Amino acid sequence: MADTLKSRFGPAVPREIARNIASVYRDFPSEEFLRDVLAGYGPLSLTGRGFHIAAALRKHLPQDYPRAVGLLVKSARENDLPFFLMPHLAFVAKYGLDHFEESMRAQHALTQLFTAEFSIRAFLEKHPQKTLARLREWATDPSPHVRRLVSEGTRPRLPWAQRLRAFQKDPRPVIELLELLKDDPEIYVRRSVANNLNDIGKDHPELVATLARRWLRDATPERQWIVRHALRSAVKRAEAGALKVLGYGGKVDVSVGGFSATPRSPKIGGSVVVRFDVTSKSARRQRVMVDLVVHFVKSRGTGAKTFKLKAVDLAPRAKMTFSKKIALTQLTTRKHYAGVHRLEVLLNGERRKLGTFLICR
Repeated sequence: MADTLKSRFGPAVPREIARNIASVYRDFPSEEFLRDVLAGYGPLSLTGRGFHIAAALRKHLPQDYPRAVGLLVKSARENDLPFFLMPHLAFVAKYGLDHFEESMRAQHALTQLFTAEFSIRAFLEKHPQKTLARLREWATDPSPHVRRLVSEGTRPRLPWAQRLRAFQKDPRPVIELLELLKDDPEIYVRRSVANNLNDIGKDHPELVATLARRWLRDATPERQWIVRHALRSAVKRAEAGALKVLGYGGKVDVSVGGFSATPRSPKIGGSVVVRFDVTSKSARRQRVMVDLVVHFVKSRGTGAKTFKLKAVDLAPRAKMTFSKKIALTQLTTRKHYAGVHRLEVLLNGERRKLGTFLICR
């Protein structure tokens, strides 16, 4: 995805930025700016291009930061190209840390056109208390884009961004913000809240399970969705606390049988279909989360991958058959190797041995 965006983030981008600035600042030296930007532009990454443009903006805009950032905001235009305003926010993150109020105003405005989720992190690092206080104010902002910034910008493990190590260690300041947003009217914001909790859960699973349990008390359907979405990675990891919150806690009284793998010796590039039965041994109805774990052979050792199958209400003495087709295509994200692949079933997080299949060369 980054390569695709980079290819679209070509020389036309700084040219358009120069035109927009020149429309509000007659003295902007567009030709000199473009000459500096386009020198060495080609080999740079997507984010590298953003910061490269920001450095050229710093050189050619007024050296007074408040005036310069004001011109950037005034010149900002919505654009069909994703990340078009990335250089503007890179400018704020790199050169605006000693101008807190002006930078906050700029990010408030620009996030409504793109997103300031990356730039705000520099301020959380250098000015954590002041920035958190401002985010608390923005949690009730009329703009859903600003409210989303509150949750998205504080994600400890935001993709494409450096981790917020302090919040990984102690997520309580972030959770205080999420409490203000958990019933936001916009799904755009609520999804960000769930993603933030999903991040936090990777470092503090018990804390998030406890929070989810509390949020589910008298919860609206919208908040119930947040909890389910926030626990999705924990469920995939078969964490007992998360499964219990969702009603799949405790050991189940079932047997597993009827295993088959077709073909038993698939080839790399093909596929294999795994089938098995789960039979209730109880006289009571049971809620069961059924997942399949494949221990893929790697160049060194093995690596487990969990495939989500189904959450079921298993009737007394009932039997259900499950199947999963597993593609063995070579991908950049996963390479397949010949050898014996072990299979397990997860039942409410409890592991049961299932069988094996053999990949041939």
